[in-house]
This record gives sequence, C-alpha cells and structure tokens, in this order.
Amino acid sequence: MAAVAVTASPVSSHAEITAYDDANKYLAVGGEIQLQYHKEMPDAGETTDDLFFRRLRANIEGSMYSDWMAKIQFDLGEADVDDQVKIKDAYFQYMGWTGMKLIVGNAKFPFSRVYLTSSKHRQLVERPFVGLHNYGTPERNLGLHLRGKTGSSKVSWGASASVASEVPDNTRLDFASPVNNRGDDWSDGFMAGGRIDWHPFGYMKFSMGDFNRTTRATVGVAAFTWNNDNDNLSTSACTTDCDVKDVTGIEISGAFRGAGISIDAEYNSFDAETVQPGITDGIYKNGKTTLSNASIEGGYMFAETIELVACYETQDADGYATAWNRVSVGANWFINRHDTKLQFTYRMGENLDGVENNDEDEVFLQTQFVF
Repeated sequence: MAAVAVTASPVSSHAEITAYDDANKYLAVGGEIQLQYHKEMPDAGETTDDLFFRRLRANIEGSMYSDWMAKIQFDLGEADVDDQVKIKDAYFQYMGWTGMKLIVGNAKFPFSRVYLTSSKHRQLVERPFVGLHNYGTPERNLGLHLRGKTGSSKVSWGASASVASEVPDNTRLDFASPVNNRGDDWSDGFMAGGRIDWHPFGYMKFSMGDFNRTTRATVGVAAFTWNNDNDNLSTSACTTDCDVKDVTGIEISGAFRGAGISIDAEYNSFDAETVQPGITDGIYKNGKTTLSNASIEGGYMFAETIELVACYETQDADGYATAWNRVSVGANWFINRHDTKLQFTYRMGENLDGVENNDEDEVFLQTQFVF
C-alpha cells in the first residue's frame, strides 16, 4: 500500500476534475479510493484479517442553470450480493439566496461534527462512536436540507426535515438511508432537527489536520427527533431485532486548530424506546435506553507531511453492564495533503458491547487517493 501511495504522489491535488465549463453550464467528475487492511485480535477467540476496498466512490456534479447544481455519488466499496451499489449523495441544490442554500434529495443530516467531517478528511482510519450511524448518529437522509452562514461567517447552521430508516437490532441504534437496497424489516420514520456552530476566529471547515497553522476554533450544538411511521412493524414478538418506536438525540461538540495541533471533541446522547414494551436485551432495559457516546481525538503535524494522532472514546447504554471504551493511536503520511495519504491506526477496545472483560485490539492500515 505504501508503494501505491508513492506511485500516486506526482498527481496534482484536486477535489474534482472539471470536464466541461461554459458560463452557467458545467460538468465535474471525481472519485475516492480507499484500500484498507483490517486485523482483529480478540483476547478470547480467533484472530482475523481482511484486505478490501473500504470506499470506492465516484461522483458526478453539474448544472445547466445559474444558482442551481446537482450531485450524484455512489459507492462500490463493501459491495455484496444483495447491495452491489450504495447511493450516497443524490440531490439538487438551489443557491440563489444570500447566505443560505436549499438541498433537495439524499444528503447528510446536520448532526455530529465527526460524521459531517468527510471520511476523506479524517485523522483516524475509522470514526469513533460519536460519528457512527450504528450508534445513533443519522445517516444521509431523503428530504429537505437547509444550510447557511451569517455575513461574517462566524455562525453557521443547518436544518433538515427528512425520511430516515432504522434497522432493527437490539445491539445497536442503527440509522440508514432509505434510498439503498432495504432489509425487509427496516422501519421508516420522519426525522427533523438542526445544528448551529460558532466560529470565533472565522469559519472552520469540517476537516481535520492543521496544514496552514492558522488558529481556528468552533463550538456546536445539535438535536433531532425521529418517529416510526408504523408501516413495517414486526407482527410477531421480537427477541433480538426489535422495532424502535422513537429516538431523540442531542450533540455538543467543539474543535481547535493551530500551531500544527488538531483537536476534536464531541458528546452525543440518544433516548430510544422499542415498540414492544419490556424488552431487556442488548442496549435496552425494560424497552428503553439512553445511549451515550463521547470522544476526544487529536494530532500534531510535522511539516505538513507526518501527523501523530490519538483518540479516547467511550460508550454506555442502559442495557450495558459496563462502559465500552476504546483508545487509538496512529500516524498519517500526507503526500498530497488529504488527497493522497497513508494512514495507520492501532485501536485497543475493552468491554465490547458493554460486556466486562470482552476486549479486542485492532490494526487498520489504509491508503487513499482522491481526485
């Protein structure tokens, strides 16, 4: 993988390639390739490893009119027999208002700073608990999404009203996009919420690493609610995969960049209730749970090329016997900043799924090329 990264290094660093541009008409194409090696080493059990495309994405963006654009992105990574292509971004956007734009279609819901930071622009190979759709954070959703900034760009905000799918699984609180190949037991529901972020030194993007060594900071809060539309409830008593009745979530997050230092911290919490009362299994106790996640991750960059990174994260739920904790350390080698890089993460987990002494270490090695 190091050889792949070195071979790619002469290529210029660009997010997309403009194939056609004429006044208000344009067409741009791009892609993302992440080749990952992952090794799992449980204290009790067999060590396993795998080499695969973590993400293999292509996107098309374009317009024929002023103030309008559209984007389609799909992912062939993690493809299997039942779901060969996953739709990611699929929307059109109106930008004719000052300081605000409207997105219609499948796009990211404005919750969790860690999730809103693209996988291309992260320090660790994988996101911590606070940014995972498996543990309460909304996925891309189908609906209306507003984004905006104040004139000074010191305050940014987002709001969405959409349809989101929930995957019944008592060990997780798993949201999914309704546009992809569905499981027969998925439940749809209406989701609404929003966020606001304050940037005291000027607008700060959702991207990790301090390449420019310019002091920036942000503090954000967000919230949402989801309610099952009751169209696809199980007709029999559940044991391990129970339908969820409703979910509410809150987030408090912050980040700092400066002097080569990059720090991101987030806490989020979700209150959920199962349709069938009295369920005690997985994250649930007596049909309810408060699932809470917290993480702090940071790094220090040397000469815009090498970055040492670390993260502590924790998760707890009403159904857990004890908190699930993970500590990660690693390093990143930037060849063309985030566009071409090699990442290494070693993650140490204890009390997996809230089970005491259920421990596991993991190794992640990933090379990335973005164009």
